[in-house]
Amino acid sequence: MKRINAYVSVVLLLMVLAGCGATVKMIAAKSQSERADVFTEVTDTGAKPQGYVDLAVKANIKTHVEGYHNDESGKSLHGKPGYPFVLNIDGQAVVWKVDGQKDVDPAYDEQGYTSRDPEAGTGVSYILEKKIRLRGGAHKVYFVLPEDDYIVDADITLRSGEQAVLEFKPLYWHKHTPYHIPTFLKGVRKYEIYLNGVKMN
Repeated sequence: MKRINAYVSVVLLLMVLAGCGATVKMIAAKSQSERADVFTEVTDTGAKPQGYVDLAVKANIKTHVEGYHNDESGKSLHGKPGYPFVLNIDGQAVVWKVDGQKDVDPAYDEQGYTSRDPEAGTGVSYILEKKIRLRGGAHKVYFVLPEDDYIVDADITLRSGEQAVLEFKPLYWHKHTPYHIPTFLKGVRKYEIYLNGVKMN
């Protein structure tokens, strides 16, 4: 029985490692452009060509400050300027590097209890807000955080002529306590995707 359990444990470990390898490969692939004709970044508010959509892209993350984890690589961008967000639509990728701001939220609530706010505590907040222009219709979107080995995808449909908002909202891993309070200090667990306020995943 012990031998079977050991075998199962090894198989599961190999599956996890294989999955991690596949994720890293996909992150690398989706961070590179295969084409350059899908969207353009826009800063003006002028009239857009017929058949096109202006899409506001919003995302954020809060990380620990630099040096919080003693075992973290010195190359890590957590807590440093230039945290990268990657967006890939239909094979065209863009890397937006954002300089964060120190963010101190109360660790305790008004009653003196540990705050249940996932972003409570001292960290660095990175906020992304961009606008791109692309044709209306169906699109495949990948959102990537290379620094956190995270990738998520969604299929969206945009109506020509509209002003649309695509938002990525983080959910964090929880503390190892009986209360399972999520905290940014444990890193990102997943992102929820919203198109015009409607949850996509």
